[in-house]
Amino acid sequence: MVARIVSLLLGYFLGTIQSGYILGEKKGLDIRSVGSGNAGTTNMLRTFGVKAGVMTLAGDVLKTLAAMLISYYLFRNHYPDSMPLIVTYAGFGSILGHDFPFHMGFRGGKGIAATAGLIIGYQNLFLFIAGCIVFFGLFLTTHFVSLGSIMVCLALFIEVILMGEGIIFPGNIFNQMPAAARYELYVVVFILAALAWFQHRSNISRLLHGRERRTYFSKEKNQAEAERFKKLNG
Repeated sequence: MVARIVSLLLGYFLGTIQSGYILGEKKGLDIRSVGSGNAGTTNMLRTFGVKAGVMTLAGDVLKTLAAMLISYYLFRNHYPDSMPLIVTYAGFGSILGHDFPFHMGFRGGKGIAATAGLIIGYQNLFLFIAGCIVFFGLFLTTHFVSLGSIMVCLALFIEVILMGEGIIFPGNIFNQMPAAARYELYVVVFILAALAWFQHRSNISRLLHGRERRTYFSKEKNQAEAERFKKLNG
């Protein structure tokens, strides 16, 4: 239990390092005051362009990786059979810190870049490739970041169960854990996915009603889309 709590708290405090907010402040703007009001990659991309979006993404991925790596080295000798679960707590903590940073009035981002860090942190090629296919497949065909984001989290939950039960790639890191640790992992990843869907609840509503905002790599297209979005949503 101690390892879980320490990993969660470690992840949370690293997760409160807000790349988007820091970069926005350097440009003289609180990123939460414009666009979607979130301090995440998508809002930075729309507001400041591709470079700022990529830098924000990298920062949010790296803080989750750092949390998982520190957790791994702290507890690998104590819980060798359950390390995928322990480092998941660290990654989940980073997502919570990103979404609800205490020093910013608990107003952060939506945790998708941090979740990407969690997926990368598992060091499993299948999870990485599957995540890329789901996200970029949906984003590049629809230009809805929100759709790709929530589906990546749902896919991760399904993939972890399939791997944990040995249905695909038997003998993987999840499948090798004791049964109790596997089932606990499923619960944690489910909560992670449910949180992502909750954070995107307004996006989901707009998707269902055809009023969601699209995102492009072109600043000009994003500006035009912002005007269309305002007209659609008042």
